[in-house]
Amino acid sequence: PFSFACRTFKVCGRMTVKRRNHGRNKHGRGYVKPIRCSNCGRMTPKDKAVKRFVVRNIVETAAHRDLGDASAYEEYTLPKMYVKMQYCISCAIHSRIVRVRSVLDRKNREPPMRRRPARTQENAPAAKKQ
Repeated sequence: PFSFACRTFKVCGRMTVKRRNHGRNKHGRGYVKPIRCSNCGRMTPKDKAVKRFVVRNIVETAAHRDLGDASAYEEYTLPKMYVKMQYCISCAIHSRIVRVRSVLDRKNREPPMRRRPARTQENAPAAKKQ
């Protein structure tokens, strides 16, 4: 009545490993301070947490034009809101920030492709005149 992991350890002398870094980014540090998950409040080590930097407009797009019309300034740009979100693994998977990958795909260490809107002539920043 041995479990599979125990038999594997007895046969080859080491436990099976699911991830190369054991799901953390600790590498030589014995202890990493925990952080609170932005979604559920769970304590999770800082190196294990999934971190995303969110840049958002303070005003939603529906009210953006109304504020521009009511403003006394012609070329006033509204400031953006910069927030660093830190999630535990459970919340990151549940809210689809990260996805579960197959055994072969886990070996791929390349960062995923960034989804940015293509710049067109209309939304490109205007060249400064001298």
